[in-house]
Amino acid sequence: MYSPTPRPINSFLAALFVAALLPGAATAAQSGGTAETDAYMEEIDGWKAKRLESLKSPQGYLTLAGLFPLAEGKNSFGSAGDNALVFPSGAPAHAGVFILEKGAVTLEVTAGVEIASAGEPVSAMPLGSDIDEETTMLEMGSFRFYVIDRSGDLYIRLKDLDSELLKQFDGVDCFPADSAWRIEGRLEVYDPPRTIRIPNVLGGEFEELCPGRVVFEVRGEKCSLEPVNASGGRLFFVFGDDTSGLETYGGGRFLVADGPSGDGTVVLDFNKAYNPPCAFSPFATCPLPHEANRLGVRIEAGEKTWGEGH
Repeated sequence: MYSPTPRPINSFLAALFVAALLPGAATAAQSGGTAETDAYMEEIDGWKAKRLESLKSPQGYLTLAGLFPLAEGKNSFGSAGDNALVFPSGAPAHAGVFILEKGAVTLEVTAGVEIASAGEPVSAMPLGSDIDEETTMLEMGSFRFYVIDRSGDLYIRLKDLDSELLKQFDGVDCFPADSAWRIEGRLEVYDPPRTIRIPNVLGGEFEELCPGRVVFEVRGEKCSLEPVNASGGRLFFVFGDDTSGLETYGGGRFLVADGPSGDGTVVLDFNKAYNPPCAFSPFATCPLPHEANRLGVRIEAGEKTWGEGH
């Protein structure tokens, strides 16, 4: 019997499941007929609107402005070129120092520089990363920055709420919605769940628990995808297909589905396939499709590539 694991092995992927940034999963099956078709198209339009809203929110990935690896010891940061971590113009020339010592990060702020956490000014403090119980978000003018952990390597992620990309962004092109791409599959459970290795754009890997594989057909051809468990009992897929690198982003796309019904049915609504953060920014740390999730068919549904890609 399928039983969702409470938390993925690597909580980076868990961070992708934050409700405010996670487009909705599939809903109940649509039957034929104009009313049902119209309702489904309205659902897809609503999904697209929510997706656009999430991308343009302060928590979205359009605000990404930098990704800086931390070295053991002192890491100075600011806009001046002599810093170890060179922030964009608009930041103070010498804002402070991040001190990495045996996996723990501490911030020391340069006198006269205004940096806050939770609205309160700080001069020095330990920093929680994005896989800790509480992530320390730092504020400096329009900049927001915090520590992220990627398989034990620590980075400073920088966001700019005044990002030009955020201001100019007007959406992502999609394939025309077609209910034929709302496909029923069946979860073949792995007992026990298997650990799978998912590559990422940094050249590393994430280890995740996979509950099984979802088997389905595309135009008569048998296919399968391996998900990891998401919040609320949902399933999260990172997949590539024969449109990847052509009409769609070369690093694959994401898809969320509700967990299986009692008979193991899983609905894959490829009209809701969406681009990973690295499609929009070189400062993202996205997972990529592992070998089992590279489909040899064209999935002509969901979001197309955006811009020049990365």
